[in-house]
Parts: sequence; structure tokens; C-alpha cells
Amino acid sequence: MATSTDGRRPSVATGDGSDGRASFTTFVTAVTAAFGDPTRRDLYLRLREEPGMTVNELADAFGLHPNAARHHLDRLLAGGYIRTETTHRAGEVGRPAKRYSCATEELGLADLAHREDLMLRLLQRSLEILGPSLAEQMAAEVGEAFGRDLARSMGREEGQRSIKATMESVASAMTAHGFAARTEDDGETITLVSDQCPFGEAALHQPVLCAVDRGMVRGLLSELGGPSSPVPVVVTTKARGDDACRTTV
Repeated sequence: MATSTDGRRPSVATGDGSDGRASFTTFVTAVTAAFGDPTRRDLYLRLREEPGMTVNELADAFGLHPNAARHHLDRLLAGGYIRTETTHRAGEVGRPAKRYSCATEELGLADLAHREDLMLRLLQRSLEILGPSLAEQMAAEVGEAFGRDLARSMGREEGQRSIKATMESVASAMTAHGFAARTEDDGETITLVSDQCPFGEAALHQPVLCAVDRGMVRGLLSELGGPSSPVPVVVTTKARGDDACRTTV
């Protein structure tokens, strides 16, 4: 019996306004993060030709260590460009192998309609009615649950990831969902920097929305890094007047 998990690719509006330009910037950032490495592009193209390959099969095909192949596949999974399927095939014994395939046939800029305005208005009014304390709690819980679900869709490999590798996967996942995130490593701490917020101006009026991305980071780290992962600490937030949104571990 097979169990499959589909990724989610970033979409972008095609309008000419600032929202369209910001969405396009996020899309380009996400695509660059996913396909900027030539090995990663080769792996993706191979999966388009031969869907259902395992980590070891891909590693052998390109002369890579399985851990190196897995790292590239994790980045593609985080961006929603590929999906996994765990299934037994005829003649296989032992645990079923995890197999990788492309999530969709095409990569497009406008595969989904841009319909967030009304939902954001409804959300903003709901937060006003709830009040800041309860609204922030709710936003954090929703973000954490979403982050956990997203991490599970990426799949968890055996063994412990490094914090740096985990944070890079988190950044890729956040970028694919509109945050244009990247990591900064000063040797002592690793910081996730979000250069763009998918909530746009709504977050400026309702800073409690920032709790969503804090929750997402916490949920992603919890699932990808295991119980020993440190709790993320929010250092700065644009909505509260800082120069950038940063989460440091």
C-alpha cells in the first residue's frame, strides 16, 4: 500500500502593482534557492525523466554520497518541487523505499489565482475582535501546526540533522510560502531572516500575525530537528519597527 505526499510550489500574481512585483520577487527567490545548484537541477531533471527513484539510485547515477543527494532532495521537497512516495515494489524485501517524483509537470508563474485580499480583510477583522493576546496565541498555534504538517510532508530521514542543515530546510520551506527567507550563520548562532511577509500590509496593522511565522519555524524545527531542537527566539520584527524579521536559534 502506498502513501504519498504532495509538495506545494510557490505561486505568483501577474499584476503590475507592488503586490505583483513582490510576489514575483518571492517566486524568483524560491526558484533560485531550489535550482541555483547545478547538481540539484540535474537531480530534478532526472526525476522528470525517471520518476520514482530512491536516494541511493540517484546518488549512484550522479556519483554522490547518499547524504549529499538527500540534502539536495530536501531542498527540492521544501520548495514543493518534488514529492515522496513510500511503497513496496515487486521483489523488494524489508522496509519500503522512499521514492521521489516531480510534484507537477510544469513550473509556472501564474498557476493559482491571486485571491487573498478578501481573506486578509476577514482575518484582520477577526484579530481585532479577538484582541492582541488571544489573537497572538491563536496565530502561533496555527503557524506551528502548519509548520509541523509541512515538515511531515517533506519527510524525516533517519539520523540527526545539523542545526545549520535544518535551518536551511526551514528557510527553503518558508520561502516557498512567501517569506523569502534565508539563513545567516555567525559561528555561534544561526538566524533565519525573512525579507518579505506574505501578509503584506496586514501585518503592519496587526503585528500579532508575526506569530504565524514564529509558529511555523517552531513547528518545522520540531519535526525536522527532533525533540532536542532549541526553541526559536524572535529577535526583531518589521511590524514592530525593526529593520528585519529574524528568528535565531
